[in-house]
Amino acid sequence: MEWNAETLQFLSHCFLNTLSPAPEPRLAAESQLSEAANRLNYGLVVLRLVSEPSVDEQIRHAAAVNFKNHLRFRWASVRDSTLSPIADQEKDQIKALIVSLMLRSSARVQSQLSEALAVIGKHDFPKHWPALLPELVISLQQASQSADYASINGILGTANSIFKKFRYEYKTNDLLFDLKYCLDNFAAPLLEIFLKTAAIIDSQVSSGGSAVTLRPLFVSQRLCCRIFYSLNFQELPEFFEDHMKEWMGEFRKYLTTNYPALESSGDGLALVDELRAAVCENISLYMEKNEEEFKDYLNEFAIAVWTLLGNVSQSSSRDKLAVMAIKFLTTVSTSVHHAMFAGEGVIPQICQGIVIPNVRLREDDEELFEMNYVEFIRRDMEGSDVDTRRRIACELLKGIATNYKEQVMKMVSELVQNLLSSFAANPIANWKDKDCAIYLVVSLATKRAGGTSVSTEIVDVLSFFASVIVPELQSQDANGFPMLKAGALKFFTMFRSHIPKPVALQLVSDVVSFLGAESNVVHSYAANCIEKLLLVKDEGGRAMYTSGDIIPILPVLIKNLFNALKFPESEENQYIMKCIMRVLGAADISGEVAVFCINGLTFILNAVCRNPKNPIFNHYLFESVAMLVKRACERDISLISSFEEKLFPSIQAILANDVAEFLPYAFQLLAQLVELSRPPLSPSYMQIFVLLLQPDSWKRTSNVPALVRLLQAFLQKAPHELTQERRLGQVLGIFEMLVSSSSTDDQGFYVLNTVIENLEYGGIAPFVNHIWSTLFGRLQKHRTIKFIKSLLIFMSLFIVKQGSGNLVDTMNAVQSNIFLVILEQFWIPNLKLIIGTIELKLTAVASTRLICESPVLLDAAGARHWGKMLDSIITLLSRPEEDRVEDEPEMPDIGDNIGYTATFVRLYNAGKKEEDPLKDIKDPKEFLVASLARLSATAPGRYPQIISENLEPANQAALMELCRTYNCPIV
Repeated sequence: MEWNAETLQFLSHCFLNTLSPAPEPRLAAESQLSEAANRLNYGLVVLRLVSEPSVDEQIRHAAAVNFKNHLRFRWASVRDSTLSPIADQEKDQIKALIVSLMLRSSARVQSQLSEALAVIGKHDFPKHWPALLPELVISLQQASQSADYASINGILGTANSIFKKFRYEYKTNDLLFDLKYCLDNFAAPLLEIFLKTAAIIDSQVSSGGSAVTLRPLFVSQRLCCRIFYSLNFQELPEFFEDHMKEWMGEFRKYLTTNYPALESSGDGLALVDELRAAVCENISLYMEKNEEEFKDYLNEFAIAVWTLLGNVSQSSSRDKLAVMAIKFLTTVSTSVHHAMFAGEGVIPQICQGIVIPNVRLREDDEELFEMNYVEFIRRDMEGSDVDTRRRIACELLKGIATNYKEQVMKMVSELVQNLLSSFAANPIANWKDKDCAIYLVVSLATKRAGGTSVSTEIVDVLSFFASVIVPELQSQDANGFPMLKAGALKFFTMFRSHIPKPVALQLVSDVVSFLGAESNVVHSYAANCIEKLLLVKDEGGRAMYTSGDIIPILPVLIKNLFNALKFPESEENQYIMKCIMRVLGAADISGEVAVFCINGLTFILNAVCRNPKNPIFNHYLFESVAMLVKRACERDISLISSFEEKLFPSIQAILANDVAEFLPYAFQLLAQLVELSRPPLSPSYMQIFVLLLQPDSWKRTSNVPALVRLLQAFLQKAPHELTQERRLGQVLGIFEMLVSSSSTDDQGFYVLNTVIENLEYGGIAPFVNHIWSTLFGRLQKHRTIKFIKSLLIFMSLFIVKQGSGNLVDTMNAVQSNIFLVILEQFWIPNLKLIIGTIELKLTAVASTRLICESPVLLDAAGARHWGKMLDSIITLLSRPEEDRVEDEPEMPDIGDNIGYTATFVRLYNAGKKEEDPLKDIKDPKEFLVASLARLSATAPGRYPQIISENLEPANQAALMELCRTYNCPIV
């Protein structure tokens, strides 16, 4: 694509139409641009358009956004085969132009070009773009001389973007090399502009400078602070250590100085708060990583932050500053410099001045509770990545308690009692005091490592539960004071293991009634409470609450759960659906309840199929269906037909409309239904079977595991139909396709193993030669440990089902003596890597049969192979898994996984039952020594010598011990 007047007009017209509210011109323009983007120099031409002053600003902005996205998808390796990568020559020209064009652009366009530059920098900087940093430094110095803060902030914003990698990437030699390059080139210019801007701010403040003048200066200082954070994140650089006094002096000033010209307006105050929050993050970093070097500045910063917190209002717009400031004090509290918290009255002052004001509910919290329940729960119950004032204030108390536990617990206990007394004096007016008390107890509870059990020293759990929580749970008004109800349910959920079962059972019906509460948070917390109660285990590890405990409340519980999904905004409430799944798994489902549930679930399924939105809800929905099918149909097979009648239209709709997110789920449900059906399978199933065997069905990688699961179900239930209409050939074609790729070869073996397990040898025999040829070809081209282990399991299954003679003969029929080659190079050295109870038993027994039955190994010429094979069997059976298997995951084949596909998610409740092909053999160790004893009796004196020559000493000792244990001597 060439830059000329015609191109300029064409692109301008396209970008203008992309902004059109009408779909026709917008879609046409997007299509034209998508086609043009594959042409050579497209990115360069768009960049030229962005810099063209004669073009309208909104067109240039649209072009800048397009340019950024063009680079994002095409600069590095291109995953989508429909996209053409950017040529190296074009890349060089873009890199030569972009910095200067960015600095000349308006603010809106500049921000887009800065992001585009960061995209390039992520892949090319610094190794493949050594000119970038020197160009940025020169531009920064030139802009600094003219005090051009539009350009200065553009340069600093770009530097901030490209330096962010030092915060997130693992420390490697390459990363440290890149960091040193950046420090050598940018540390000094960064300090220079930071101090120069600080001096201008001081001058402007003293002379009464306006907010308009100060605003870009504060933006600049915040960007400098973020770059400081990136460059100091890995370790303390020498330059910053040498100049710590200058940096810390300015940092402290921003925490202690007021800027009325800016702080008098909302957006100006936000700007100052952002700078102060960045400073707090920097000093927290130094406290965490450079405590020794920072100690001289600690006290003055602690006082500054403490004082600042006293002046930070409860407005949500100031949350980030409050959180960062409290984080700094928390870091100090857990350091060796914690003594500052030991002073008399300090802990009470922190509790009263910092903790309580930040834990107490605000109007913003109430608004979030009512207007965005998903976000409220994410922050309150799930402990999201977003730090809230409430949580971080409690983290501060936990931090102080690290060294002053007794004082903290005593103080908080008194606080809780005072808050509860305040509530008791006037419940209607002071309900927030009770909420605050509950929140403190719940948030300061400690969870036992590796378990779900929690404990607290603030209150006696049972008495607090009885006096504070139970009255809320037994309230007749489910909609009154909903935040207190939510807090009480959260407490019950957290301390569920402490509540005696009789007490909990008395309250469950009350919790069930809260499923009808209008508040989304309350009915979500009620569902979560019930779901978590059903997971509680007794001392023996058994479920504490059984189906017998659920039966009295089951009808109303199920009804309330489904009704809760009818509340506005709870139509796809994942907590309710997870609770439905858990109840169906724990209760004995009667036919009446089962029909009610399948009607409700299929109604919801049909609704979400039209527009899948919440993947977590959808997963629990399908798990609930699978659980219902599993529990109800296995108990009462007469329900199968009614379930099929309800589920088939939904499944057919998923297949017909190609609902990609739901296809793997649909195939797994079908597999479950096929397995429950009694042969012969209905025509509806057989139609699906025919479709399943078409190669087109297997093109989407995310569907493969579910399709294999379904194919296995058909192979088990309809093995005789395989011999009709060349179906076995189609199945083996699928096996060949799957086994050829390392990302799906295990799935291919699942298919092959199911064929061997379920079909008579006469039906398989014509294909055996082709099967071995396929496997040997893959073994020759690309062998992996995963493939070799799968091959060993298949060969073992072949022996168990068809005999060792058939195995050896059919393998050697493909290539002369290949059996011994496979045995020596793959079977013997890799047998020890087999894991899994059934797999270990299968391979051990098959290997034993091989050395005790196969003429190739029993012949005198095969003595060494016989001995080495026995050595491997003993290793497999006598040594623990951790001594046999190196935990070294294989690198996946990148070529097999390129491109985005929907992820396969296994339905736990629709899982395939693992069948043991050797049910009659209980102990593979006993089978081994008994077989060896019988064999040695036929040739006394021969095998002890082979054993002494070929088995490792440790394995000889292990074999002797096994012979003694099972009283089977080898003679």
